[in-house]
Amino acid sequence: MNEKISSLRESFERELEAAKNSEAVEKLRVAYLGKKGSVTELLKGLKDVSGEQKKEMGQHINLLKKQVEEKIGAQIEKIKAAEEEALVASTEQYDVTLPVTEAEGSYHPITLVQRQLEEIFASMGFTIEDYSEIVDDYHCFEALNIPKHHPARDMQDTYYLENGQLLKTHTSAAQNAIMKKYGAPLRAIFPGRCFRNEATDACHENTFFQMEGIMIDKNISISNLIYFMKTMLSEVFERDINVRLRPGFFPFVEPGFELDISCLICGGEGCPSCKNSGWLELCPCGMIHPNVLTAGGIDPEEYTGFAFGLGLTRLVMMKYGVKDIRDLNSGNLKALSQFRHE
Repeated sequence: MNEKISSLRESFERELEAAKNSEAVEKLRVAYLGKKGSVTELLKGLKDVSGEQKKEMGQHINLLKKQVEEKIGAQIEKIKAAEEEALVASTEQYDVTLPVTEAEGSYHPITLVQRQLEEIFASMGFTIEDYSEIVDDYHCFEALNIPKHHPARDMQDTYYLENGQLLKTHTSAAQNAIMKKYGAPLRAIFPGRCFRNEATDACHENTFFQMEGIMIDKNISISNLIYFMKTMLSEVFERDINVRLRPGFFPFVEPGFELDISCLICGGEGCPSCKNSGWLELCPCGMIHPNVLTAGGIDPEEYTGFAFGLGLTRLVMMKYGVKDIRDLNSGNLKALSQFRHE
């Protein structure tokens, strides 16, 4: 038995030295320590050894087993380290001393104008809020005095989801949540992306950006609305802009208006961007309807307020002279990279 143990130890050492990869070491482990392995067979042979010799031989075999396990484990770690080192050595090398490009990316023009507007309204005491693009029917319509089956819903071709929610059709969907969050008095703007299932042309897109604004306090009137709109436009365009205020119907304001600006693409002469009218609808607005204030937890007998939905995308078109609204969602980096933050 001692001769078998000694011979087995020597053969194991030779085979272990020859095992140069993980697969070879695993085969060696099975050959010596598996159910039918050489060391396992020695342990099974102890039943034929008598008395005192059985105990002594058992100690020698267990020592051999322990040595085999330890050396196999060490060989596996050694091979893994060598394989990792070889992998690192084989990877592509880079010269880290090479000069790097200093070219900078650019912000999307809508991002630039949105940030400019946020700065303008923040300077006038407005809080800047954010709101989800996926909303429920209540916040998008019912809380805005547009009950189910109201014909005003036909004005907004809505994308409905299978779970009953929808993609918000206007940033006005945030009004109820903002009112309940702050109460009155309140000044807040909330820019965001909106979605409507409509045909696209030079001045219409199915995905566009708006910026909602509301101001609620005691004794707020139309004159406050006009003041803030004129201040905003003069800051954005850095010049006087021809505007007109005409009646408009929106269930969540009373009275309601359309604030148009003279088309800066054609100078008011008429072009595809303004539907050849010379004017571009920029900002639906009006005094917040008492039902909307009530839904937001604000007493319409004590407070009044105005709301506006500024078309960010159209504002960008006028500011930068973009003739086709579809260019802004085109992903054309050559066209968009010309806009820089000063």
